[in-house]
Amino acid sequence: MTDLRRTARALFAAAVARANPATALAESLKEHPPSLPLPGGRLILVALGKAAVPMMRQAIEMLPTPDRAIAVTNPENVADLPDVEVLAGSHPVPNHMSLAAGAALRAALSNLNAKDRVVALISGGGSALAVAPAGGLTLADKTAVTDLLLGAGIDITEMNLIRQQLSELKGGGLLSAAQPAQVFSYILSDVIGDDLRAIASGPTVAPLGSRSMARDCLLSHNLWDGLPHAVRTHLATPEDPKQSLADSSVTSAHLIGSNRHSLIAMRDQARRDGWAAHIVNDALIGDVEGAATEILTAIQAHETSRPTALISGGETTVQLTGCGCGGRNQELALHIARLGPRALKEHWTFLSAGTDGRDGPTDAAGGIVDSGTWQRISENGGNPDALLKNNDSHAALKLSGDLLITGGTGTNVADVQIMLLSRQ
Repeated sequence: MTDLRRTARALFAAAVARANPATALAESLKEHPPSLPLPGGRLILVALGKAAVPMMRQAIEMLPTPDRAIAVTNPENVADLPDVEVLAGSHPVPNHMSLAAGAALRAALSNLNAKDRVVALISGGGSALAVAPAGGLTLADKTAVTDLLLGAGIDITEMNLIRQQLSELKGGGLLSAAQPAQVFSYILSDVIGDDLRAIASGPTVAPLGSRSMARDCLLSHNLWDGLPHAVRTHLATPEDPKQSLADSSVTSAHLIGSNRHSLIAMRDQARRDGWAAHIVNDALIGDVEGAATEILTAIQAHETSRPTALISGGETTVQLTGCGCGGRNQELALHIARLGPRALKEHWTFLSAGTDGRDGPTDAAGGIVDSGTWQRISENGGNPDALLKNNDSHAALKLSGDLLITGGTGTNVADVQIMLLSRQ
């Protein structure tokens, strides 16, 4: 079993390596270089997201010296960069640091002209790391909405549709702030399907939808009445028609990496190591309990007489019914730990983790479990059924010694899952 766990960790490392933001950005800058400022113009570099620091570092190496450079990332990934203002925001729930970061980003893009050029480096996590509440709203309003959405189990695209309508930064807000300067965006995707409008809530591309669409989404999930009064008032106010922000003369946007690329890297590494490796789901979404059943069902479609690696990727959701602490990857791993011993005859190990190295508001990237996890929780004084019911997956996996802790990775391309099966 130790070898299976070691292999699972190595494959996760391959996924993270393929999502290396500096390497991905370097390749994209070579293939799609931004235009340089016109005579008398300025070059502004802005980076937003969990991969902001390595992306900014690579851009500084490859582009002319900027007139101003600012990067906003999560506290775990903050690092000193010469002549770059590096700020920390909060994730997954924004706080006063996120508010200050949002103001700094907008200030860096104010008073630009048509001679100026902006290079924007966007990665996952930017939605919470920098915020600028729309008129009449407060940080407390936005935080309340984020808390409500995180506990409702809605998918990331719906979440970002709503958050865009409450922000002066999201849904093209950075692009609007920079006009009439041209903006060149390089985007590392952490959302399934790679819709650029959903990544970090799309600060440099057109929005996902309108206020009325956000209102309808909230109503369909029965969340409207739980919103702060100011938010309901804002979303009920008709919006002014806006010129499309997708005008190619204003912006160009390039996808530089994604979850799918990391899944392929894991599969190829496993095959080189002698495993029968297959990508069984590149869009694992929905509630974690259903996702666990999908993963176990997928095994039935594959021959497992030789060592087999079944690989998935996506971004699941959790319905919060308890008051425990954890994250979607830890809870998914705990469901597999519960169901796996009855469903699988082979020796097995399962890993689910966020490529950013952080799963929910915890110190873990996710969990790595096996057929003995459920019993180890009990042996160490826990009630695994009660812990799972209370959404306390972090405490459960800590008792069994199955937390995967990596620290911040400097990248973010959503989550990956690895199921390893062996008859040995």
